[in-house]
Amino acid sequence: MIHHTMIVSFDEPIPDAELDQYLGDIEKVMRATGALTSFSAQRHIRVPADDHSPVFAATAIVQIGVTDLDALNASFAAPGIEEVIERWQARRPYKVVWANHAPLS
Repeated sequence: MIHHTMIVSFDEPIPDAELDQYLGDIEKVMRATGALTSFSAQRHIRVPADDHSPVFAATAIVQIGVTDLDALNASFAAPGIEEVIERWQARRPYKVVWANHAPLS
């Protein structure tokens, strides 16, 4: 099992309904690959220390689970993912960092 954990940070505050739509769009495209064993997304819980983050403060965390490296590579090539990213970047710019890792617990 491999987890792909993404930390998403929108450049400007995003209304809850729009964040829900973004996360739903990502989930729909990723699940359509058939390669996922799990998908989870949560909003970041903001604290005052976020103002001092050396990179950026998160807006949301997304984690997908896949069985192996082949499935992980397939998730990066998910049909429609580029369109979703381009549409959302044009609408509400954001940054993403990620880590691929074994389950943490």
